[in-house]
Amino acid sequence: MSKAPTMTFDEDLLQMRRKRALAARLADPAGSPDFLLEHVAQDLAMRLGTVNRHFKDAIDLYGTGGNIAAALSSLKSVSNVNRIEMAHHVPGDCPVQIVSSDRLALEHNSKDLIVSAFALHWCNDIAAVLAIIKQALRPDGLFLAVLPGPATLTELRQCFAIAENQIWNGISPRVDPFITLNSAGQLLQQAGFALPVADTDKIIVRYDNAQDLMHDLRAMGATNILLQREKSRFSKTLFSKLAEIYAEKFADADGRIRATFEFISLSGWAPHASQQKPLEPGSATSRLIDGLKQHTLK
Repeated sequence: MSKAPTMTFDEDLLQMRRKRALAARLADPAGSPDFLLEHVAQDLAMRLGTVNRHFKDAIDLYGTGGNIAAALSSLKSVSNVNRIEMAHHVPGDCPVQIVSSDRLALEHNSKDLIVSAFALHWCNDIAAVLAIIKQALRPDGLFLAVLPGPATLTELRQCFAIAENQIWNGISPRVDPFITLNSAGQLLQQAGFALPVADTDKIIVRYDNAQDLMHDLRAMGATNILLQREKSRFSKTLFSKLAEIYAEKFADADGRIRATFEFISLSGWAPHASQQKPLEPGSATSRLIDGLKQHTLK
């Protein structure tokens, strides 16, 4: 009998917060912090633009804002884009099916392309979800995903720890754990993807203050959903201390604070006889680190 996955995230709370974020986005589209999703959507479109083939049936898996689906639909190489989401009333023009991650089921050998951005890291059993995705792809079908990496919100994580320790002489989990590059690559291999690739990118987003950062995280539906989160110790005192420490440790000369977002990009193909074989270990002519990038959004 297979071992049940460790439950890390509160999926009911995740869906509730995503619904709240979607409602706010629909009420005030101009105030929606879609810049991260749009950055990722354009990067994914650029990656797909270099692939010389046509994808007849595509899925945007848990993209929420519609940015990913819109980017896919803009490409001549992609048609029949459908969306699977966790919450109702999502914006966008593509057909939408509502399915939570713990109930995901896809018809085998039915899709040519599956893309997911900023969602799979919240799955309690990501290995099982990747196995479902791989089985759903037709031979030589492509899977692309972007997940937050461990450097994401490192400043916020550090400031919470310092603030809590100063106030209560102890810390509690305030920022979700994020997958590492090595772990992501291993998950692709374990799921049976051919030609798996995992790489990383970072951007620095600058805010006037910690309150503006927290506002954007809530608007993204991206606040703490850990089952082991501290549910009663988020006070005005804690937030005031957090903002003070953040401004002291991570402000630039103009007083604006920095927030790091790391993106781990994954790609893998459903096996097919026509695919090139991977290189032998040690035969690479360039290093992955040479291709890594860092950007700043002001």
